[in-house]
Amino acid sequence: MPRVVLVHPQIPPNTGNIARTCAATETELHLVAPLGFEISDRTLKRAGLDYWPHVKLTYHSSASEFLQFAKEKGGRIIGLSVRGKENYLKCQYQEDDWLLFGSEIDGLPPFVLKECDLTSYITMKSNNVRSLNLSVSVSVVLFESIRQLS
Repeated sequence: MPRVVLVHPQIPPNTGNIARTCAATETELHLVAPLGFEISDRTLKRAGLDYWPHVKLTYHSSASEFLQFAKEKGGRIIGLSVRGKENYLKCQYQEDDWLLFGSEIDGLPPFVLKECDLTSYITMKSNNVRSLNLSVSVSVVLFESIRQLS
């Protein structure tokens, strides 16, 4: 099952909603510091409801530390970004993929994008919308990967 990675998430309810999605799909969730909130943040817990005990959560102290960890574990690193090169629907997902999502404000840092095996984007039909909400983006890509792999 692909793994979800949030690099520098800033908004607690987004991370809580993503954690709930990860609990429902039995998907690992990796949080990469710095975070824009405390792990114990009340809003984060509220958004994740009582599902936190069912989340396979790993915390990484930096993007560099995460990248080293991912390389040791194996699997492709797929960066999801408005600057991605391939539509997420054309990607052929693999069981050991790392699905990286950046902060709600800045997206993935350039040095992280450079380390990705491939980069992907979600098509926006309207030119008036830059991107989807982070929790929506994670759900869209994660469920497409699950659909392909099941």
